[in-house]
Amino acid sequence: MFLHDKHLQFEAKPVKPNPLMAKRVQELIGGQYGEMSVAMQYLFQGWGVRKGNEHYKDLLLDIGTEELGHIEMLATMVGRLLNGTSIEHQEAAMKDPATAAILSGMNPQHAIVSGMNARPADSVGNPWMGSYIISSGNLLADFRANLNAESQGRTQAVRIYEMTDDPGLKDMLAVLIARDSYHQNLWLQAIVELEAAEGKITPGSFDRKLEREDIAFSLYNHSASSEESAQGSWANGATPAGDGQFKYESKVYVEGTVPELENPHPSLHSTKLQKLWNPGRRLPGFFVCRLSGCLPVMNILLI
Repeated sequence: MFLHDKHLQFEAKPVKPNPLMAKRVQELIGGQYGEMSVAMQYLFQGWGVRKGNEHYKDLLLDIGTEELGHIEMLATMVGRLLNGTSIEHQEAAMKDPATAAILSGMNPQHAIVSGMNARPADSVGNPWMGSYIISSGNLLADFRANLNAESQGRTQAVRIYEMTDDPGLKDMLAVLIARDSYHQNLWLQAIVELEAAEGKITPGSFDRKLEREDIAFSLYNHSASSEESAQGSWANGATPAGDGQFKYESKVYVEGTVPELENPHPSLHSTKLQKLWNPGRRLPGFFVCRLSGCLPVMNILLI
């Protein structure tokens, strides 16, 4: 169950309204790496943890619940950024709210849809989607996804921090950035712990003898005019997992054949076989026409 406290964990008070910044802050709420995504990701991962891993379950639910509080802080900030706009803006909005919103750089949905409140959407109005979250049941794979989510989320928060000169907004963003720093450290440590128990390659429970060992350590050069990727540590030496040696292949290894798919059942009405290439057959001649007249073009022999 959840318990709600009316207090924000940290303040969310801008010095002055700014509908354009409200639009940008929406990315931190309902964007792919926004707080709605990480909150739902951690909660669903936590709810799915099986017995014997209660410490991971509590960790995920603790952080997921914290992220719900971050959504509330951001939603409050957006509402306050949209409040108290200038008299001129209010007068224009009375005449045509949508036009006024667009001209001010504001998201018109803040006026039309939500009545000057935050929305579960990103900075351009795309609604948040549950498909953003990752919850696989494999904690090592999930914790790596969590590290990526916190890395992307912190990057976006830092960018918005650099876009504003509002001290109040900066103060709240500084809180979120600091918490994202901790969360990155948290997932890094949890990953180290699980890697020590399960190995670095996930899932570690799969028998490695069942995979193709001969191609499990090779970097194939797919660049037509460069081999610079061969200079990286991923191209030679021992693997981080300690399970083999990296190899660099200057040419792509190919053992497959050219695929030829059989025609589907006629009831599906797919394209029929079209024989387009007939060596020795001449294509009919054609004309190139301009205002001055038409000129014949010689026909072409297919070879």
